[in-house]
Amino acid sequence: MRETPRSQETAGDPRPEPPQPRPGRALAHTTGASGSGTPHRSDGRSPQTPRGVRQTGPAGHLGTTPPVPMWPASRRSRTAVGLCMVLFALITWQVAVEGPLFDADVRLGRALFGTGPTAVAEPLADLGNMTVALPVLAAAIGYVLVRDRRQWRAALTAVLTMAAVPALVVPLKAWIARPAPLEPGTGWYPSGHTATATVAYCAAALLVTPYLRRRWAMPVAVVLTVATGIGLVLRGYHWPLDVLGSLCLFGALPAMLNSLCRSRSSSRTPTG
Repeated sequence: MRETPRSQETAGDPRPEPPQPRPGRALAHTTGASGSGTPHRSDGRSPQTPRGVRQTGPAGHLGTTPPVPMWPASRRSRTAVGLCMVLFALITWQVAVEGPLFDADVRLGRALFGTGPTAVAEPLADLGNMTVALPVLAAAIGYVLVRDRRQWRAALTAVLTMAAVPALVVPLKAWIARPAPLEPGTGWYPSGHTATATVAYCAAALLVTPYLRRRWAMPVAVVLTVATGIGLVLRGYHWPLDVLGSLCLFGALPAMLNSLCRSRSSSRTPTG
């Protein structure tokens, strides 16, 4: 019976011989042609690509080859602004012509008015007051300018956006002339308190987020803005579409300020 190579091994052998390379197959690490011991790749490339010749991704950061696909920030911003404007136009049209969405809004508002506890709904509605929201934004602007005065453009953008609240809301209220939910008078669409809360809290969050270890500021800003709208509806100060229209009109603020905040954070990142 023919013996196999394994049966021919003896106990005195220190260990079996390593497998020999097969002809025609390249190894991942072999010595160079000069025998210097420098490893090289089987495909002829160097073991590491120099930093200066690496391909970059869409945002200019060093990445893989090919670059990992990424949605540019400018495209995201344009899409967010466009979506908010389309929704605002749809809501405004329905309120102005008293369409089906307007009728559903009236039924929903009447079902919600006075359903929440006053001790909770009233403070939530007050979050949209200028005396509450503006100090929050002012504190965020002051903090950012103390940390880095070069960010005056982002701070100025936040100030101008806040100044745009009455410039846009007051004419729209006069044009739409929507009746008040529970008291005489017109001019309740869109909600000025909701617009103030959206701009003040979201702008403050965007300004301070690059200086925080955890990204908690924007979720808190969104919660405060939504809570303001809920309080306004439960107390009967605004119809639900008044609140939703303001959120759509000024909800594009994060997209408008995002590019400035991204440029600030990238300038703080070391390039070595």
